[in-house]
Amino acid sequence: MADIRPFQAYRPAKGLEAEIAALPYDVYNREEAAAEVKAHPGSFLAIDRAETQFGPEVDTYADCVYEKARDMLRQWIAQGRFVQDGSPCYYIYEQIMEGRSQKGIVACASIDDYQNQVIKKHENTRADKEQDRIRHVDTCNAQTGPICLAYRSQAVLQQVIARVTEGEPVYDFTAQDSITHRVWVVAEEQQIRTIREAFAGMEQIYIADGHHRCASAVKVGLKRREENPGYTGEEEYNFFLSVLFSADELKILDYNRVVKDLNGRSPEAFLAEIGERFTVECRGAEVYRPEKKYEYGMYLEGKWYRLTAHEDIRSKDAVEGLDVSILQEQLLAPVLGIGDPKTDKRIDFVGGIRGLKELERRVQTDMKVAFALYPTSIYELFAVADAGRLMPPKSTWFEPKLRSGLFIHTL
Repeated sequence: MADIRPFQAYRPAKGLEAEIAALPYDVYNREEAAAEVKAHPGSFLAIDRAETQFGPEVDTYADCVYEKARDMLRQWIAQGRFVQDGSPCYYIYEQIMEGRSQKGIVACASIDDYQNQVIKKHENTRADKEQDRIRHVDTCNAQTGPICLAYRSQAVLQQVIARVTEGEPVYDFTAQDSITHRVWVVAEEQQIRTIREAFAGMEQIYIADGHHRCASAVKVGLKRREENPGYTGEEEYNFFLSVLFSADELKILDYNRVVKDLNGRSPEAFLAEIGERFTVECRGAEVYRPEKKYEYGMYLEGKWYRLTAHEDIRSKDAVEGLDVSILQEQLLAPVLGIGDPKTDKRIDFVGGIRGLKELERRVQTDMKVAFALYPTSIYELFAVADAGRLMPPKSTWFEPKLRSGLFIHTL
């Protein structure tokens, strides 16, 4: 049973939502974040990445950076840039990208559900990446970037979402990247009860995107429990900011690979060797995008190829049967010598949002060969998480990204 609660969000004052809403903190490096905040000083990125308020001589992880984030958040609230709803609410958050809509329920999820694996993960986190957000959440006393969660479709929730979104949204704006964002407040008691009961009937909810934000929020909650032995479990720090989507609402894009060299092989020898495990078909100069599972596009020497995995290298195992796993275990490792894609400097990863022309560009500049993958499905993700397993690195790329600053959960 999942405990998914309404909460009293701080959210942008009407008219400021487009200015404040920001892409997640981790899509920028420091230079990019500084440039973005300089161009848009009212963006929530200024708080999410408060090192932008200092010169390059100040360390990104200095104490004063987190203190600055806290002070700016308090200041923006005091200035009326944020308003807080008077009672706990759910929110419906719609994003529209290239004509495709996804609607999620904004709520707070339980750290106990994460600990007890009612909320399931599919990838490991790195302690160093967690530490930054732990300090940000703890110092600001607030969670500012929502975690994207997914659940198997529930008709009752879809009915509530449809009913609520018949009304006027409190926010409706299109960002610079042409993605439209709309928000509705769910304050009606019966609708709140229906949503909470529907989630209470679920035995599994899945982290789709935001594993580091999630782990950080949970660790802050556990830290607060240690500091407050008399905690009841009802305190806000026991819950973390989330947007929950039905599985059929989410879109996973391909996550592609580029490799610097052919591991000492000529193109002819390379093609011959991979032909032992894959059917190789030259498609010429026209971009080839895989059309189904077990198919890959490959760009080499100015030509595109379709690779189809032979039957004997396919697997029904939740992890080994993933297209990313087959490519890694049957081609990248044995042929190109990429033993650990997390650490090998000869491989790089290109999110599907960049398009396949980006693969061509990389091969024409700093790489030798590129591989385009068929996107991992949300149900493959569920199967891996249900098995208590982990996906290979860079298996999924979710778009559109949830904006920070539209909903703030104070602890």
